[in-house]
Amino acid sequence: MDDELDALAGLGGGSSPGDIAAWLARLINDGELAPGDRLPTVRAVATRLGVSPATVSQAWQALSRAGLIVSRGRAGSFVRAPDAAWLPPRTQGLAGYLGEARLDLSRGTPDPLLLPDLSRALARVSASAETSSYHDLPVIPELERVLREAWPYEAETITVVDGALDAVSRALESVLRFGDRVVVESPGFPPFFDLVETLGARPIPVALDESGITATSLSAALGSHPRALILQPRAQNPTGASLSAGRAEELARVIRSHPHGRDLIVIEDDHSGQISTAADVSLGRWIPDQVVHVRSFSKSHGPDLRIAALGGPTALVDPIVARRMLGPGWTSRMVQRILHDLLTDGQSLDQVTEARRQYFARQRAVAAALSGWGIEPARSDGINLWVPVHDERSAVMQLAASGIRVAPGSPFQATQATDVGARRFVRVTVGLVRSDAADVAAALGAAALPHPPGAHSLEQRWS
Repeated sequence: MDDELDALAGLGGGSSPGDIAAWLARLINDGELAPGDRLPTVRAVATRLGVSPATVSQAWQALSRAGLIVSRGRAGSFVRAPDAAWLPPRTQGLAGYLGEARLDLSRGTPDPLLLPDLSRALARVSASAETSSYHDLPVIPELERVLREAWPYEAETITVVDGALDAVSRALESVLRFGDRVVVESPGFPPFFDLVETLGARPIPVALDESGITATSLSAALGSHPRALILQPRAQNPTGASLSAGRAEELARVIRSHPHGRDLIVIEDDHSGQISTAADVSLGRWIPDQVVHVRSFSKSHGPDLRIAALGGPTALVDPIVARRMLGPGWTSRMVQRILHDLLTDGQSLDQVTEARRQYFARQRAVAAALSGWGIEPARSDGINLWVPVHDERSAVMQLAASGIRVAPGSPFQATQATDVGARRFVRVTVGLVRSDAADVAAALGAAALPHPPGAHSLEQRWS
């Protein structure tokens, strides 16, 4: 690291903690510093750079808060080794930023204060939480009736599984062969990319705008003869975009008319439907024989319920149900009864309605405050905001230094952007911004904008 310090020192004095932190973060993220490597002492770096030890100490603290380095007392500071090796690769890219922070907006999780109270539902299901046979129907009839009443189209078969990702995973496993191609949104949900590659398939990225996947992009992707398409119809993660009815009909028309369209299975992950303000739209309205629609209740009713509904043609859903019988068998009927209670109890319904209103207000408050900084994120729904930044790594580090954690945008891209002029982003879970929208927007604005002329931007000069 001595050579890097010498080069850094040659850039001139007056370096800020954010500049130093961004420079070191680049070395770590690019693999020039490996997990476990010991860093020079604060005093040694300060002497070499001609800055105060306090300046370097602040940079080190920012890196620690970002989860990139760890202090071991008198032994010194070290590049932090991944402590989440059990996570898939792209998810690990996010987990490094999930340490302690004054305000953690990186996780993409709902506000726990806005989840409905489970105590009433738990009290009411205790007497009926049992099953008399291992071969009972996998979904309890009363829950199926409620699900069908709210389904965006008439599905032949509806079952229940252990969360949205479980549903998407099982749907893909039932239709993919090794070497198949899968169309994915880019930016999109990182676990989908990992899942597709784990199954031996190849992700084919398509572009999207505020109305969802663009028809032109989908038409081009169909030329590669893909087997499946994964899309998020509402509150798309990370952009917050929602599929319009007009765009959904257009996509269905593209699929119907394309020579390879009849071979495509569409898997829709409606993960935030209950807290979304967008209309309930599905391509199943136009091509029901090719759509598997997934409806999750994690964002609206609690991630730990681990329950999602999956509906579609019997020919696609029954093999999924049969395969689960050789594994978990069914999703706990106790949990199903809890969900049924939450979906029919007036008080719980009111709480979810209030959560939807709160998330909408928080989205608008942060977006409006950002406009004062000349930053105009695309119109977003749900709990996340996709914020454009001049330099992703520098923005993440600068926000970490101020005690705010956000998710870097790179893991959400199906392919890594190499174009120097490509736009960079961070994902901000604004659903957790309860009252300080102006302060959060000010920190985001300062971190998102380029350094003013004449400032010592070590990250830019080092690149």
